[in-house]
Amino acid sequence: MQKESTTHFGFDEVPVSHKQQRVGSVFDSVASKYDLMNNVMSFGIHHLWKKFTLELCGLRPGHVVLDLAGGTGDLAVNQAKLVGDKGKVYLADINAAMLQRGRDRVIDRGMINRIEAIQCNAETLPFPDNTFDCITIAFGLRNVTDKVAALASMQRALKPGGRVCVLEFSKPQYELLGKAYDFYSFKILPKIGEWIVKDRASYQYLAESIRMHPDQETLKQMMLDEAGFDEVDVYNLSGGIVALHRAYKY
Repeated sequence: MQKESTTHFGFDEVPVSHKQQRVGSVFDSVASKYDLMNNVMSFGIHHLWKKFTLELCGLRPGHVVLDLAGGTGDLAVNQAKLVGDKGKVYLADINAAMLQRGRDRVIDRGMINRIEAIQCNAETLPFPDNTFDCITIAFGLRNVTDKVAALASMQRALKPGGRVCVLEFSKPQYELLGKAYDFYSFKILPKIGEWIVKDRASYQYLAESIRMHPDQETLKQMMLDEAGFDEVDVYNLSGGIVALHRAYKY
C-alpha cells in the first residue's frame, strides 16, 4: 500500500488528508475572539495593512469581488462600500464558525444585499471562469493545504484585467527585526493566546505556520510559474513582517 504524502501543520509533518481538519479545529477554537486577538497581536496595525490592500484592489462601483478566508468579514464590508449597490461581494471561508461571525457582521452593518456568505475550499472554487474583478485573501493562504491549487483556482475565476491581492505574513527584511519578531512570535504570542482565548496551542501553530509559509520571492515565483498569473507586484509592509502580493491576469 502506498504511503500517504505529508504536508506541514506548523512545524509538524501530517498526512495531507489531516491538515484541513486540524486547521479547522484551530479556527473553531479562536473564532469567538478572532478580532480581539488580531488587534492585540498586531497592536492594531492589521487595520492599516488591510486599508493598504483595499487601496490596491482598485475597486469601482459595479465590481464583483471574492474575499477568500474572509473570516469575520472586516475586509468584505469595506469592499462592499466601494462596489456599491450594483456590485457584489462574496465572503468565503472554509470554516463554518468563522463564516458565521462574518455573516453576523454583514447583517449588523446592513450589507446583506451586497455581500453573500459562502462556505467553500479555496483550492476548488465553485465559480465559473472569469467571474471576478478582484479576489482577496488576507492571512489565509498559509493555512491552505495546496497553495498552488488555490492560487490557480483564483487565477481561473479572475476576469482578464482583474487582480488577486494576497496579504500574508512574510519574511522580515532586516536581521534585527527578524530576531525581535521571532522572540515575540514564539515567546509572547502563545502566552497572549493562552491569556485571552485560553488556547496556547493555536497561537503556537500561528507562529510556526508563518515560518513555514513561502517568503516574498518564492511566493511571487509560485504565482507566476505555477499558478499562471501574468504579472506580480510585491509590497513589503512593516519591514516585511507582512507582504502584499498583487497579481494580474491579462
